[in-house]
Amino acid sequence: MSDTVKKVNLLDFSHEGLKAYFTSMGEKPFRATQIIKWLHQLNVDSVDQMTNISKPLRQFLTDHTVIRAPEIVMEQQSSDGTYKWLLRLDDGNAIETVFIPEDDRGTLCVSSQVGCALDCTFCSTARQGFNRNLTTAEIIGQLWVAKRALQADPKGARVVSNVVMMGMGEPLLNFDNVISALRLMMDDNAYGLSKRRVTLSTSGVLPALDRLADTLDVSLAVSLHAPNDELRDQLVPLNRKYPIKDLLTMCRQFLNKKTTERNHITWEYVMLDGINDSDENAHQLAKILKGIPSKINLIPFNPFPETRYKRSSNNRIHRFRDILAEAGYTVITRKTRGDDIDAACGQLAGQVNDKSRREIHFARIER
Repeated sequence: MSDTVKKVNLLDFSHEGLKAYFTSMGEKPFRATQIIKWLHQLNVDSVDQMTNISKPLRQFLTDHTVIRAPEIVMEQQSSDGTYKWLLRLDDGNAIETVFIPEDDRGTLCVSSQVGCALDCTFCSTARQGFNRNLTTAEIIGQLWVAKRALQADPKGARVVSNVVMMGMGEPLLNFDNVISALRLMMDDNAYGLSKRRVTLSTSGVLPALDRLADTLDVSLAVSLHAPNDELRDQLVPLNRKYPIKDLLTMCRQFLNKKTTERNHITWEYVMLDGINDSDENAHQLAKILKGIPSKINLIPFNPFPETRYKRSSNNRIHRFRDILAEAGYTVITRKTRGDDIDAACGQLAGQVNDKSRREIHFARIER
């Protein structure tokens, strides 16, 4: 067991990191490109399968490295075709990853933390508490595992064409590992996803968001969920530290550093009956987003056990949408997918050895 622990996981390396690893061994940097292709394009799980690598180097890698992704312990498929995998990590925690097939795309929803360090009150993941950040291998490993599972599907292989960092956790609180994994997703020698097909979702960790704008060009989604600070303080407590005005300023700066790929912000807004779904709320939202290139995703709330919130009615959602559309915004009402297997937005829970005592916190709130 001790020998295994000492070995480095090849899935933990970015392309540049792997180049540095081989250079430190006295090997040529091009070996990194060969290994990246074997790992991520061909999804091999053994160095022995890497036939264009010399036998001495393969033996060295066998002795000093492993290829270890999270392990599938449960797979569920929704009536609408959505897949959800429960993935066990080495420390006994488990995370959830979801694949959503559509006619023109296949979207993988990837987790970044075991649980979530934030405590948004309407989110099932938040109730599970928080244990730790995921490693690069555990993040990119979700895509690695999903690709293998989908290729093995007897109904016909589905392709992951889009990735959204919208699973368990706040990606910007695990900045370095998330960036390393995203670089692999967009690496032409790995998964080759275009920048517009990789989306990072954040609740608004502003220092890290500023850093992201200077580090990587990806699509950005912001979990807003309220049009004013009083309400957002309740729904997204991070707002007390980074209020809406500062968040909007940072988002404008993000767009100012845009390339042709990064031309708007997607705002996520979960629809909670009687909480944030009034006509007044819609008009407030239209006002605060004025001047920011925006797409607004209205998300029907997905219930989970012991929540006090309810989903807005379809009529209320449509009215909210129409007010925003009349104000000139592109508005999409997200279709609920996978809710029969608890795979819908806000429902991912996994199995978290909670270090945050979050359940006690929520119990006090809801008394």
